[in-house]
Amino acid sequence: MRNDDPPVPDEVLASASERLEAEELTLAENEAILHALSELRPIYETDRSYFVLGNYDREPIRRLNLVVDRLNRRADAYAFRMVDVRGEWENGIQKFCLLADLVTHIVGIAEKEPSGFLVEQGLLAGTSDYFSKSHVLKREYEDEDQSFDWMQDGVFELLEEEGRLYRWKTEAELVEAVEALP
Repeated sequence: MRNDDPPVPDEVLASASERLEAEELTLAENEAILHALSELRPIYETDRSYFVLGNYDREPIRRLNLVVDRLNRRADAYAFRMVDVRGEWENGIQKFCLLADLVTHIVGIAEKEPSGFLVEQGLLAGTSDYFSKSHVLKREYEDEDQSFDWMQDGVFELLEEEGRLYRWKTEAELVEAVEALP
């Protein structure tokens, strides 16, 4: 890291280092990733941090940005999307895991067409550390043909049992759901 980079907490560096050691990366790639993580200083300086996942298509990203904006209005909170973390990342799963390790909350916005974070939902459900900090804002549809697939429904059921599934139909209800997040 450069001398003007903000300090990165030891536990974050340890987590990042463990993940990076498992990959065959060059020293320059490791330094670039650690520099990208150091740019996320607000994560280390706030009590609550939110890694917000969802679809980046035109209409869904507008709602994704709405959720990030609402969360960032909270005192001592920082919310961001995966694309907000710069740097050259060859492996999107590695980037997701490193970011998910850092935050206090992972928030997914589930919409049917397309859902936007199906792979991440599998990681959330399959990793106890990620699942324990995950919350999903699930869009409800009037039309039965707009239901989610069985794998996603299984993740939703698990989250609902834990009280971390929030349903919405309209943007006003989405804002209410965001307000219900810890």
